[in-house]
Formats: sequence, structure tokens, C-alpha cells
Amino acid sequence: MISLKVISGLFVARQDAPELDRRAKNNGEQGFTLVEMLVVITIIGLIMGLIGPRVLNYLSESKVKAAKIQLQSFASALDLFYLDAGRFPSSAEGLAALVKQTPGVSAWNGPYLRGGNVPNDPWSHGYVYRSPGEHAPYDIISYGSDGQEGGSGVAADITLDNTTAKNE
Repeated sequence: MISLKVISGLFVARQDAPELDRRAKNNGEQGFTLVEMLVVITIIGLIMGLIGPRVLNYLSESKVKAAKIQLQSFASALDLFYLDAGRFPSSAEGLAALVKQTPGVSAWNGPYLRGGNVPNDPWSHGYVYRSPGEHAPYDIISYGSDGQEGGSGVAADITLDNTTAKNE
């Protein structure tokens, strides 16, 4: 049979029903503790500390490769200029002679570079063009990431000489 305790428990439960519902909802809403969040942040920091330098190294290596490709593109354009004009642009004319006709060149069939302008190196520095060059009819140089002559690593000068020597 039904006891008086069971019946009284039903009435008490009904009176406390909103409070019981609220407690049931709060039990499912557990958050992260400060320690758990600190552990996750530490793990993310360690991963970035290990992977970050490698990613930055790949980025700097890709800029060096892009500069070498641009130097080879300039060399091809200069060869076309030479075939048309019979000479290479002077140091005063510079690489701009590849995109804009200079006085005294009647057989100019340019522009020899796409885009109609001479691009900067990947570090936003201008290329240095010298004619005649030290070991060739011309020299084209990118001073690397520091923009100054000399340097080592990513800051080292990039020339056509060291580009073709490493490719062979």
C-alpha cells in the first residue's frame, strides 16, 4: 500500500520542482577550471615554440628563392634587349630600360618585363644593376633582407653568379 511518507514526498517534490529543475540544469553546465585553461595555453605555447621557427625559416627561404627567380627573369629580359638593341642597358639607364624606351635605342621592342614596371626584391628593396659587371657584361644584385651590401644567411647578397652556380 501507499504510505503516508510517499504521498507527503510527492507534495514536497512538487513544491520544490522549480528548484530541482534549476539544479539539474546547472549540473550539465560545468566549465573549465583555471588550471585546465593554463595547461592548454602552455601546450599551445610549446607547440608554437617548436613549429614557429620552422615556419618562419620556410618563409625566409621562399623569399630568397623568389629573388633568384626574379634575377633569372631579368637576365632573360636583358638578353632580349641585347638582341634588339645590340647592347645591354647602361648603369645609368638601369633596369628601367626594360620597361620604357630610352633615347638612342631605335630597335626597342619592349616592354621586356610584364606589368610595365621593374619589381622590387621580395624585401621591398630595389635591385642594383651595374653594366659592365665585375665578371659578366652586367651584374644584378639583391642585397637580401637587410638591404645592405654583404651579410650572411637571409641577409646575404643574391646575385646571378651565386644563383647559377647553385643550380648547376
